[in-house]
Amino acid sequence: MADSEERLEDWLTVGKIVGVQGLQGELRVNPASDFPERFTVPGPRWVRSKGSTPREVQLKTGRQLPGKSLFVVRLDSIDNRDAAEALVGSDWMVPADDRPQLGEGEFHLMDLVGLEARLSPDSDPIGTVTDLISGGNDLLEIKRSDGSKLLIPFVEAIVPEVHLKDGWLLLTPPPGLMDL
Repeated sequence: MADSEERLEDWLTVGKIVGVQGLQGELRVNPASDFPERFTVPGPRWVRSKGSTPREVQLKTGRQLPGKSLFVVRLDSIDNRDAAEALVGSDWMVPADDRPQLGEGEFHLMDLVGLEARLSPDSDPIGTVTDLISGGNDLLEIKRSDGSKLLIPFVEAIVPEVHLKDGWLLLTPPPGLMDL
């Protein structure tokens, strides 16, 4: 068991296959990545259904649905609706070392999971980042020490500092945000 867990650390989940599109085997992918080329540029990708190891597939084409964050992709080996439906619920993955270079002040969103959330650099953490929700704006899901969850917009005005190496980020929420 430990071997498969170690191997999963070699992968980044960059999306989830959430449905089929039409009858020709196209798939809808909900991205968890700010790099659209992971869903549009042909080449090898990997899919993993729950409890299995990632398996290689070849991305033939991909396009973003107008006005939506969803991508529609076509894979080499999937050419009908039944074959496509078998992949619904699978994770869309790339090797962990396939990380685009980031500029100053940019982050790989998944690196934020596990960071402590603080209201000042010296304060005790109010909770831990447990998930990221991508949409029009990215939201940090923070689990508080009492077990409740907060959704915080990941924008510079509210999350002005991220200290990846030290394992925490600073929140400066507007009045009332923490009470929602």
